[in-house]
Amino acid sequence: MTTAPETVDILAVAREQVLERGVGLTEEQLVEVLRLDDDRLTDLLALAHEVRMRWCGPEVEVEGIISLKTGGCPEDCHFCSQSGRFPTPVRSAWLDIPGLVKAARQTAETGATEFCIVAAVRGPDKRLLSQVREGIKAIREDGNDIQIACSLGMLTQEQVDELVEMGVHRYNHNLETARSHFANVVTTHTWEERWETLRMIREAGMEVCCGGIIGMGESVEQRAEFAAQLAELNPDECTMNFLIPQPGTPYEGYEIVEGKDALRTVAAFRLAMPRPLLRFSGGRELTFGDLGTKQGMLGGINAIIVGNYLTNLGRPATADLEMLDELKMPVKAISDVL
Repeated sequence: MTTAPETVDILAVAREQVLERGVGLTEEQLVEVLRLDDDRLTDLLALAHEVRMRWCGPEVEVEGIISLKTGGCPEDCHFCSQSGRFPTPVRSAWLDIPGLVKAARQTAETGATEFCIVAAVRGPDKRLLSQVREGIKAIREDGNDIQIACSLGMLTQEQVDELVEMGVHRYNHNLETARSHFANVVTTHTWEERWETLRMIREAGMEVCCGGIIGMGESVEQRAEFAAQLAELNPDECTMNFLIPQPGTPYEGYEIVEGKDALRTVAAFRLAMPRPLLRFSGGRELTFGDLGTKQGMLGGINAIIVGNYLTNLGRPATADLEMLDELKMPVKAISDVL
């Protein structure tokens, strides 16, 4: 009679592999984590928090974002209300330089160390880059030494070099979803084109911020694939967004990710990537609510966007800062990131 092989508990494996050795879980291991029963969720979140504390420490990086150019994007990202291809309520608009300076000042006043300038474009043209340059100069002349990041779409090498020269220290460019699922989400450019921009950013010495959106029809296996692909990229920061079904987009009828599944995914991403910043971004208010947001902060998250998002309202920055104080999580000092 043959004895069945003993089942190895994935959380015990993760404790030894990730917590003790700092080696992220493989794609196959991540599938096991994402399939854990609800009664194991508390243990999973506790382990992810231990991993975060061991390899990242207790501090939280706080960031504000502002849209320099909103709407009218030529790409067809099916989740995005800023695409000019869909009948959404968002209309094309530009923010002037005084508005950008004011937003940066208000962001710094919350205690945030990072201010990200975002534009809804395939990639920046000369006008946009000129606006970014003028904006950064004006922010500095205002006496604001907050770190400045950008998210301006796909780049050429010349544009990468120009952003470095401007003093942009981090660039956000999300892969959005697993490579195998990407063509179901975007058809006007490829996953590989995004990856190439990220490669140039890394080689130029800028920090890489890269993540995506959970809840766009991907399977559990594709969530694991996505986490593993991000781990291969090894970003300095990974943004975790959860789908907000936007009116007028192809995804307007999609269901919101269930809270427990979202928390499982947060923990899985931390077990895939022990060391990067893991940032709560768009959709957390809708997916988690206040209680779930706290659970996420105790389940591997160590960075957060405060205030409003690009086309959606967020929580007041004061509410998030009060939450961090309640959880005894110090906000990362700006001197630590300069």
